[in-house]
Amino acid sequence: MLKNMIKHNPIIKITYNSIIKLPTPLNISIWWNFGSLLGLCLLIQIISGLFLSMHYCPNINFAFNSIIHICRDVNYGWLMRLIHMNGASFFFICLYTHMGRGLYYMSYKFNKVWNIGIIILFMTMATAFLGYVLPWGQMSFWGATVITNLISAIPYLGESIVLWIWGSFSVDNSTLNRFYSLHFIMPFIILAMVIIHLTFLHLTGSNNPLGTNSNLYKISFHPYFTIKDSLGFITLIFIMLMLIMINPYMMGDPENFSPANPFVTPIHIQPEWYFLFAYAILRSIPNKLGGVIALFLSISIYFIMPMIKNNFMFTSKFYPMNQIMFWSMINIFLLLTWLGAQPVESPFILMSQIMTILYFMYFIILPLIMKLWDTIIFKK
Repeated sequence: MLKNMIKHNPIIKITYNSIIKLPTPLNISIWWNFGSLLGLCLLIQIISGLFLSMHYCPNINFAFNSIIHICRDVNYGWLMRLIHMNGASFFFICLYTHMGRGLYYMSYKFNKVWNIGIIILFMTMATAFLGYVLPWGQMSFWGATVITNLISAIPYLGESIVLWIWGSFSVDNSTLNRFYSLHFIMPFIILAMVIIHLTFLHLTGSNNPLGTNSNLYKISFHPYFTIKDSLGFITLIFIMLMLIMINPYMMGDPENFSPANPFVTPIHIQPEWYFLFAYAILRSIPNKLGGVIALFLSISIYFIMPMIKNNFMFTSKFYPMNQIMFWSMINIFLLLTWLGAQPVESPFILMSQIMTILYFMYFIILPLIMKLWDTIIFKK
């Protein structure tokens, strides 16, 4: 009966061939689990967000109180809200780990898969920013004000674009309404992009720790890797629930417990932890337009990674210099995240500027190292 269903139903046939019978390298490690964990996180965010949207009111007079109503009056509303809030943090933990694995094992050699992944990263960051504004707390309001004001740095058109985004002369009711609409629709667009991402991945096949492309050492995805992914799902859900039950607001900002007040500016405005590295880069540039360009480049620069190629690519990850470069980049990323949460004063400004230079230097030094390996090994 199952064979007949697979034979006559094209959707089931494609799903069966692309997931159940997908040839997968048998030596992939736990770092390859984060792709499926991202799928789980996206599903959790969509489902919990759907339930929250049933009770949320996108109006500046009621938004803050509607969150309180969800947490206090709606059955298990507190759980849905905390899952959605902390789920965003887990989403970015998995996203950055997934991206780090791609950098370390040089998965960017699959051009289309990598580039679609960077577009998904941009869209996820935009969605997270839009969602952070919705509770209409102090940090939500001022975060929206600061970030949207950055667009005014664009010559000639900047001021007009900012007013168009706001729909008013400041962040107001129309801004909240359109942010809510966009935040609701964006996850479904991300879901479509994920399907495209997976389609390209299935055309090339997964990368593996050795970097070899041979089909000789591949096994079917099910049951070997479905079991492995299931264990990852259980672990992620367990850690998330532990955080929600023990310290649910650990990753939040205390300022957001106060309703938005346009007349009182918080002492230290900062975004959520997963944007702090980019925020530190933005603040390190004295010029406003320069800071905005650096902010955009901090993510878009990853589009150049597929251009970095050499003849020794499949084993270059085992060379000490490549490992030194990678772990230096991880440390720079963590230091920028820490600096983004510090006040704008000495010595943090100077430290941010140094770390920003080092962050972008990675993308200059890495191709040079690749070229050097080509020269030494292949005598080019």
